[in-house]
Amino acid sequence: MLQAIMVNPGVIEFNNISIPSPKKDEVLIHIKRIGVCGSDIHVYHGLHPYTKYPIVQGHEVSGVVEKIGADVKDFTVGDHVVIMPQEFCGKCYPCKHGMYHICDELKVLGFQANGAAQEYFAFPASMTLKVSPKIDLDFAAMVEPLSVAVHAVNRAGSIKGKNVIVIGAGTIGNLVAQSAMQKGAAKVLISDISDFKLDKAKQSDIPAVVNPAKEDIAKKILDTFGPDKADIIFECVGVEDSIGQAIANARKGSTIIVVGVFGKKPVVDIGLVQDRELNLIGSLMYKKEDYEDSIALLEKNKLKLQPLITNRFSFNEYLAAYEFIENAKGNSLKVMVHLD
Repeated sequence: MLQAIMVNPGVIEFNNISIPSPKKDEVLIHIKRIGVCGSDIHVYHGLHPYTKYPIVQGHEVSGVVEKIGADVKDFTVGDHVVIMPQEFCGKCYPCKHGMYHICDELKVLGFQANGAAQEYFAFPASMTLKVSPKIDLDFAAMVEPLSVAVHAVNRAGSIKGKNVIVIGAGTIGNLVAQSAMQKGAAKVLISDISDFKLDKAKQSDIPAVVNPAKEDIAKKILDTFGPDKADIIFECVGVEDSIGQAIANARKGSTIIVVGVFGKKPVVDIGLVQDRELNLIGSLMYKKEDYEDSIALLEKNKLKLQPLITNRFSFNEYLAAYEFIENAKGNSLKVMVHLD
């Protein structure tokens, strides 16, 4: 079978290796789709601080069960599945208290451990979840980023009836906004300096958008929500300007959920956080219940994912998928690699 391995930044080679045999607690998955995300691009540029080369990428995947291990009871050949691409120790404080997604020794497939960018992939059944075969395989591969969004929304507690701002209309921000709407948010406003991404938000039926490079965001917030502004702000960019914008526009006593991954340490106005008694909450990855919530949303056909898929490539064009994202210069969202 073919395996794509990034041997150095920007260099992908294909190896012909043997199809793995599943261990007794594993399933062998015929990989059908691989989504390429922003973190993958950091690896492509050699900028991911916790990745060493060579590395097999591929953490946003969907596929079909090809074979099951001797002790696996809950899967059958032909099941459509997705994976939770996490390896955790099970021994540290977070793991012992149900927070395995922030394990002290956490490894994420495609970054600190080899991922699923290959035709067949053996993976623990305990970290594999079934999806309905009625769900498009492209959409199934988006369960991983959708679960990031669902986890972030769940971190806010009950969101029903709340007013929400999402800063950043990339894939994660778009999915946070859609998830908040499905979980009962009263009004949702999404912000981005990219008109391309805001157009995608509109195509996803997100009702209110703002480009702060062209409009007064403070005025837009008042026009959308009134003087009480928003109850919750989700920061989904991961740069100093965006977290600063969140803090500056937060109503007293409101909540900011930090979802974006910061490449550089931001300077923020902690004085405002203190003075306004803001709740500043971090959100990282997901747990199994977030995956289950995400799959349920897909199976109920509650989300609009098609606008997020910018382009598709075959597996032998894997490097071209990265180059497309690079050359698009922000005018792309989710790129899918097809293995069938």
